[in-house]
Amino acid sequence: MKRFTLALVMTLVAGSQLQAQDGLKAHYEAYYLQMKKQGDVRGVINALTHLNVLDPSVARRDTLAYVYANNEQYMQALNLVGVEFNGNDSDIALQVKALALKALEQPNRALLHFQEMFKRNPNPYLAYEIADLKIQVGENAGALTDIEYGVANATPEMKYAFYERQQPYEVSLKAAFIHLRGLAQYNMNKNNIDKAIASFDEALALDPNFNLASLSKQALESRKGQATENQD
Repeated sequence: MKRFTLALVMTLVAGSQLQAQDGLKAHYEAYYLQMKKQGDVRGVINALTHLNVLDPSVARRDTLAYVYANNEQYMQALNLVGVEFNGNDSDIALQVKALALKALEQPNRALLHFQEMFKRNPNPYLAYEIADLKIQVGENAGALTDIEYGVANATPEMKYAFYERQQPYEVSLKAAFIHLRGLAQYNMNKNNIDKAIASFDEALALDPNFNLASLSKQALESRKGQATENQD
């Protein structure tokens, strides 16, 4: 009889705990929806964190990591999804790793994730990120392959934003690719400055207000002038 009573008590306790957990889950689900409606990022993170503790899932974890990354809290995002490459990652986890590692200036690691994203969904925007990262890590020849893909597939309405000025601005994605081409060409042969300048001129012909291309051209023209002076 005592054993039966003890078992009954344990069952009742377990049942009440499950009910309490279900109540908490319902509360935080409603709280999440309300915070999302209000645009309260901290509230969304708080709700998702509680939900992930109460009812853990890969989808919930990845969503929380995405919210962190979208709020430029990159370390918090990577603490959730990790930094290592995993071909079985969800599209969201892959995007979080790629963007966070790029923002944290780890181009070699970021490149792996961007390449997997491109493998799953080839498009000019991902090709641009891959080409840019390849140039950063010294893979200029490989970058040219991605650049030519981008030049061939970028449509007129596709734009890319730049932030080197106080006021951000957009240029055509094709012009952005051609600017990258000039950078890669110069890195591969620093003795042929004219070839790189020609690419910068081509980018500027497409977008005359492309400030970064103008700066790149000015820098190479200055180096060319210095080289000429040294020869004299």
